[in-house]
Amino acid sequence: MSEIECLVRVQEEDVAVADLLAAARRSGVGGIVLFDGIVRDDDCDAMELEAYHEAAVAELQRIASDAIERHALAYLAVVHRVGRLALGENILVIVAAAAHRAAAFAACREVLEAIKAGVPIWKKECASGGDRWVRGEHWPEGGT
Repeated sequence: MSEIECLVRVQEEDVAVADLLAAARRSGVGGIVLFDGIVRDDDCDAMELEAYHEAAVAELQRIASDAIERHALAYLAVVHRVGRLALGENILVIVAAAAHRAAAFAACREVLEAIKAGVPIWKKECASGGDRWVRGEHWPEGGT
């Protein structure tokens, strides 16, 4: 298999999903899994995402490294957006490529769940009736 490539980013810009998929196509890859999390209409008009950037990138890199090793990935991209996003825009894109589909599926889900559980990125839903923070899996106990 060719050299392993890993791309981890926290950015305001839209995600070039087609470019990530194209980069995942390489010798030895038999399965590519894409997760594209988008802003859905949960009675809101937009979403604002904030991150503790340095800590978020470091944790995403750790998660990515673990997944690459555990699932023998040939390619992994993890791109999380921050800033104000409109309905339908990408929030999180994960592309996992491996020799076999089972490894790519498992890695993609594992990366997603690890991000939700512990990466310091917070979401606020913005609506005409007021804004509200989205309680995630790593919401502090007693938090409102």
